[in-house]
Amino acid sequence: MKKMAENLFFPALPTSGEQNFLREASLDFFERNPASQQGDGLPASYQAGEPSNRKKKARHYRAIFISDTHLGTRAARVDLLLDFLKSVTCDKLFLVGDIIDGWQLKRTWYWDTTHNDVIRRVLKMAKHGTEVIYIPGNHDEALRGFEGHNMAGVELVPDMVYEAANGKRYWVLHGDQFDGVVKYAKWLAHVGDRAYVMLLKLNTWVNWLRRKMGYSYWSLSKYLKQKVKNAVEYIGRFEEAVAAEAKRRGVDGVICGHIHHAERRLFDGIDYMNDGDWVESCTALVEYDDGRFEILHWADEVAMREAKKNKGKRGKSGKDRELAPVAAE
Repeated sequence: MKKMAENLFFPALPTSGEQNFLREASLDFFERNPASQQGDGLPASYQAGEPSNRKKKARHYRAIFISDTHLGTRAARVDLLLDFLKSVTCDKLFLVGDIIDGWQLKRTWYWDTTHNDVIRRVLKMAKHGTEVIYIPGNHDEALRGFEGHNMAGVELVPDMVYEAANGKRYWVLHGDQFDGVVKYAKWLAHVGDRAYVMLLKLNTWVNWLRRKMGYSYWSLSKYLKQKVKNAVEYIGRFEEAVAAEAKRRGVDGVICGHIHHAERRLFDGIDYMNDGDWVESCTALVEYDDGRFEILHWADEVAMREAKKNKGKRGKSGKDRELAPVAAE
């Protein structure tokens, strides 16, 4: 099993040159070779060490659901994701697909120390008692076929039915099965992915300018998706299709990712919940001990935290200081 953790975690990545990170993803490796505690160009409060402006006592949840972190891309908000993971504890952590972006890594290698620290944090949670369940998505599809295995404390499953504290049952899946482009025209999905990456690069520059002007993080790509009619219709059709299948399966609700749109809605009695992503919305779905669910918008929480810390303070230019970091280039 240890060999599987070392060799099969993500076989699509390079085996030489840049180092096959996931070949070294076993917990033993991270214990023997602690990663650098310095982030690449990130503000001090968002480096791998404990943020100085956060209370030491972490929030606890019964379950946390995150997806679409797209580690291995420059657009991934690993700074905010690491801050989130260091701010919480949970009994169960669900990684609902597209955690590592194999599509992008095949084209261009990118992996900084903060990406490494996110993986280390997840493995540390697993080591200290958190049940970590990984449901592969389309961007990390190389892991499909290895469901049923446990790698470095992370259990791989294709999908599952999760019972909440209140007894309700939720079907948990990534959701690309309900994306007609991914399912029937994969070449077009890859073309769309390249266009999406270009948009996210533009988003990075927009936020660099906003940072210089003293404004907080804002997602251009998310804004455009909300304004473009076809994108809105696509999201609506996706949500309806997933909810309809959940109803057919006889569950109370469904939890998924894939479309980078955090949402909670009722469809014919089915509680549809999408945990969003960590590229645009920076959101997570959490369950409290009493069975209540909530979508956390972490970029907003960080902005409020920074605003409170910087209340009454002005930069040399007279503008408010930066409220949230932007992705490192």
